Amino acid sequence: MTFELGAYSFGVAGRNLEGDTVSTAQAVRNMLEQIQLAEQVGLDFYGVGEHHTATMPVSSPASVINAAAAMTSRITLSTAVSVLSTDDPIRLYQQMATAQIVSNGRVEIIAGRGSSTDSFPLFGYELDDYDRLYTDKLGLLLAVATNERTNWESPFRPPLHDALIVPRPEQPVPIWLGTGGNPGSTVRAAQAGLPVSYGILSGTPQRWGQMGALYRQAAEQAAVNTAQLAISVAGHGFVARDGRSAKQMFFRHESAAYAAAGRFGPRSWEEAKPNYSPGGMVFAGDASEVADRIIDLHQHLGHTRHFFQMDIGGMPQADVLTSIELLGTEVAPRVRAELDNGQSAA
Repeated sequence: MTFELGAYSFGVAGRNLEGDTVSTAQAVRNMLEQIQLAEQVGLDFYGVGEHHTATMPVSSPASVINAAAAMTSRITLSTAVSVLSTDDPIRLYQQMATAQIVSNGRVEIIAGRGSSTDSFPLFGYELDDYDRLYTDKLGLLLAVATNERTNWESPFRPPLHDALIVPRPEQPVPIWLGTGGNPGSTVRAAQAGLPVSYGILSGTPQRWGQMGALYRQAAEQAAVNTAQLAISVAGHGFVARDGRSAKQMFFRHESAAYAAAGRFGPRSWEEAKPNYSPGGMVFAGDASEVADRIIDLHQHLGHTRHFFQMDIGGMPQADVLTSIELLGTEVAPRVRAELDNGQSAA
């Protein structure tokens, strides 16, 4: 087993806590800079998220990934996630297949419902169709990824009859199912033989270990080939030389992000502290602590990839780049030394 580490972002724009203004255009350029550095410091993965807001403006992950594919040579690039309910599965596949060709096989898709519904009115979809759209479009995406010519019947689009879907990369584009931990989505991924990517912001390693067990049990009951299974984790994280400073800085920016999104996060450091400590799910601290907590979660969940959103809430780009560098040069070697020698969770 090779344990993979990386980062992800939705792009950060607007005025940050330090008073600097970051345009939506600069947010995209900042992301590309992060991707280049992530590869340089030996990280394995970078995920490009999808949002449609003034503060998180990277609305077209496939476009960023195609640009990054041409600028890099080793790192895996993925959507994180593609909001499939309001996307066109055929167009998404074509864009990511193109990136797969440009990158020589380093591209993946994480498809999910997404963490917000901003895209529904933007693209003319009804929230009443939320679940049916996702189920239908996931089926179509899997069909076009498997077959050069596709037949499809759907209540949401005209039928496809022997439709040619090109280009076709030499290496298939891996598709993961992204979820915030919904048991139904976990079972859906297992029964389809899809790797699952959990967006984890809270809970405990024990609780997430139970979710991993559900995933494996559902796959076993469906007689799915276990070689198809994998678990990754996306969550909040930040690394600095001083662990206390890392926690304080990240908490300030996480709180700002929750406020900007109109969501209720912890109202004080004392309320947030358990989630920032061993047993919690915000991985902010020095390299040693972050590495130890990744290893501990792995012992419960058995995941093989962990990637962090670091630039939350207007975090300055310089601090994000430092965190990425420490993740690659100090956290990753510690985690790999422990986990890449055959040890894994049951």
